[in-house]
Amino acid sequence: MKLPHKAHVAIVDGENFVLMHNSGQPFEPKLEGAQKPDLTASNYSAGVKHQDDAGQRMGSTDLEELAHAAAAASWLNAKVIANEIGDLLVIADPKTLGEMRRHYHGELEKRLVGEIAKTMTGEPTAKIEKAIAAA
Repeated sequence: MKLPHKAHVAIVDGENFVLMHNSGQPFEPKLEGAQKPDLTASNYSAGVKHQDDAGQRMGSTDLEELAHAAAAASWLNAKVIANEIGDLLVIADPKTLGEMRRHYHGELEKRLVGEIAKTMTGEPTAKIEKAIAAA
């Protein structure tokens, strides 16, 4: 994947959110400046569509995780609208990414250079950079 120089990379799961930026070249990303925004998960309606009988029996629905995904999307929306984030790549596990997509603002969608549906939180930076280059 071609990741523009200075593009931001949001690495998200149901509990963690790290924002970095690419200081490398488009086909050789080098991620730096890791910051962990403080999110307040308040949108618990985010997981309502996941509240089916099967999901409850299997224990596969966690409203806290879905609310965290909604909060991460809201935080990114605010930064994009304030022009603090230009190009953006989102890396998140499939369930988190699906919930985040439901909350993307139109301006965020315009600046999105890609998405990677993979759990990468907690991984070394070098492994994340390789996943981006291989995508």
